[in-house]
Amino acid sequence: MNPAWSMIFFTTLAGAGQGLMLALVGVDVAARLGLTPAPASGWFIGGAAVVLLLCGIGLVASIFHLGRPKRAWRAAAMWRTSWLSREVIVLPCFMATVFAWGLAHALGGPTLVIGLLAALLALALYLCTGMIYGAVAVIREWATPLTPLNFALLGIASGLTLGTALAAWGGSTLVPLAAWLALGATLLAAVVRGASFWRNATLAPKTTLQTAIGVRHPRIVQSSQGQMGGSFNTREFFHGAAAAVLPRLRWLVLALVFVLPMLLLALAGPVASAGLLAAAALCQYLGLLAERWLFFAEAQHPQNLYYQRIG
Repeated sequence: MNPAWSMIFFTTLAGAGQGLMLALVGVDVAARLGLTPAPASGWFIGGAAVVLLLCGIGLVASIFHLGRPKRAWRAAAMWRTSWLSREVIVLPCFMATVFAWGLAHALGGPTLVIGLLAALLALALYLCTGMIYGAVAVIREWATPLTPLNFALLGIASGLTLGTALAAWGGSTLVPLAAWLALGATLLAAVVRGASFWRNATLAPKTTLQTAIGVRHPRIVQSSQGQMGGSFNTREFFHGAAAAVLPRLRWLVLALVFVLPMLLLALAGPVASAGLLAAAALCQYLGLLAERWLFFAEAQHPQNLYYQRIG
């Protein structure tokens, strides 16, 4: 598939925001149970503002993916059968709940129930976003439970890493614990994403060029689609990058999303180094941009059997 940068920015930014909100609610609940020291209310308010900022920027980016933005409201009409419609409904509900949670902290009101509701909506949003792609049976690289699971784990890992950096900037005593939680989440995300890489690399195609055109010759190469320029098919269903790009990009994703952030978290967590933790969050997010581009690019639509070359 041809990766859409609007969707790449939306899924990575909103995913990190959801993960950060889960971290904030976790700290709030732990503090109420007496398991950790209670941070100042300003820390929760600032964290909620960051969550809203990330989701807001992602939402604006997603608008550029619409053919007719003025009709965006109609996307919610098919909520009974469409995961996209459910996402369109859950996202504003999540953002409104985050705002209410931050406002409750600012006014000294009850936050526990609102926070738990925000956490449930964050998890529901991961499911909706992941199933938009996981429910596309014709693209076998996406049609697996690993797809929504990867969206959730990568978002949680990036949110925890960002939350650890914010805790360090705020001088919180929770930094060492948060760093180890972020490291563990990143490691778990690496295992699950690695499983999806392995699955897609070993996925036997149901349809080949031979079966598509009814010719049994062992070597068939398409050199042209019958025209000198591109078409809707090549623009929408093929990324256009060289075959060697995808394997190299997997190594880049491995380094930026998993290896380097885990090293930085392990080094900076015990000493609460805000600079190193911020570098870990930035490195991981840049890697997530590459990971999400790869997620779209490695998806093979069956029509690519007929439209592989421009001319």
